[in-house]
Amino acid sequence: MTPPRSYGDAATDGHALLFDMDGVLIEGRGADDAVHERARDDALRAFDVEVPDHHRPALASYEYTEAFVEACRAVDLDPVEFYAARERHSARRIVDRLRAGERGLYPDVDALDPIADRHHLGLVSNNYHPAVEFVVDHHGLDAFSFARGREPGVEGFRRRKPDPHYLFEGLDALDAEAGYYVGDRETDLLAAERAGLEGVFVRRDHNVETRLGVEPAHEIDSLSDLGDLLDR
Repeated sequence: MTPPRSYGDAATDGHALLFDMDGVLIEGRGADDAVHERARDDALRAFDVEVPDHHRPALASYEYTEAFVEACRAVDLDPVEFYAARERHSARRIVDRLRAGERGLYPDVDALDPIADRHHLGLVSNNYHPAVEFVVDHHGLDAFSFARGREPGVEGFRRRKPDPHYLFEGLDALDAEAGYYVGDRETDLLAAERAGLEGVFVRRDHNVETRLGVEPAHEIDSLSDLGDLLDR
């Protein structure tokens, strides 16, 4: 397993300020289906397997579903092994797209630098860990003391939010017991609640009309609003 990235000393005030990545720090909600379709083809070439057309859509599924498992078994592929391979190719292709500049940072990410002077920040994403590492390094996001994406493979898939597994990992790394998690989806708020954090919902163009089934502890229109929230 690839270890999480740590970029500074652990927090000592017992609180953490954690952030989602896609739709919060970088533009867009995540990778489109074409990434996983091409990653499927990459993995099939590596396994040297020919697959009938009617099984190909299931093998490109982001989710580890029964349909994915059945399609793998139909062509004599181990579903757990193939899913991990397909996801590693997905992670590589996501990094290639990020490197090409297809998705940039939101302008208000600059507002985190002064906050980092007073608080240790962490990044916890459902995106793959190699993509999270790339974003932090490529954009010089030195404000973050901890950065964690999910591991490619079935175990990482099952630990994605709203499961709080990686949020707890962030809290442990920052020596924190409470704090905030800033996200753009209902699953972020659920994960925050399960981790004992206050969920902060940030409105972006892609979720401005979203009606939530979970009440956020706080709602903001920009990361620039976090300074006032933390000062209350």
